[in-house]
This record gives sequence, C-alpha cells and structure tokens, in this order.
Amino acid sequence: MQTLVGAETALTGTLGRLFALAEAYPDLKANQNMAQLMEELTSTENKIGFSRQAFNDSVTTYNTACQVFPAVLLARMFGFSQADLFEIEEPTQREAPKVSFN
Repeated sequence: MQTLVGAETALTGTLGRLFALAEAYPDLKANQNMAQLMEELTSTENKIGFSRQAFNDSVTTYNTACQVFPAVLLARMFGFSQADLFEIEEPTQREAPKVSFN
C-alpha cells in the first residue's frame, strides 16, 4: 500500500511541476496539444480519485465482512486479516495542483 501512496505522491508532484512549466511559457499554454494534455491529465486525476474511492469502499466492505458472525470465525481460521485503506498522510498531497491559464 505504501508503494501506491508513493507513486501517487510522485505523480502529483510531477503534475504540479508540469503545470508550473506551462504557466511560465504563454506560447505553450496556447498550443492545442497542451490544452489536450491538460484535459487528459484532469480526466486521469478524476479517474484516480474514483478508483481510490472504489478501493477504499471495497476494503471497508471486506473489513466489515471479516468482523461479522459467522464470517469472523472463518476469517480467523483461514488467517484473513484487516486490509489497509488507501490513505495519504500529508494533507497537502490530498489537493490536486491548481492551474490557471489566465
């Protein structure tokens, strides 16, 4: 799970630097390919958010199922343990990079 958190942190940092680079070059901001890239990055960020929520919902369902009788008996017998939620420790990493093309 820590590997996934690290990968998402790296992605967010890279996107932030890319957006800052785009802000520094007005010709780049006006380029149609850059606009398409920004749209695709926004879409990807949304998909990541939805996937993270779906994963956490599944983990919550699994953890709850492992704690309810009679499943708790089978879970203990076969060694099922609690799964970890996908969480980001630093609050600044939770926010998507802010971009303004004004």
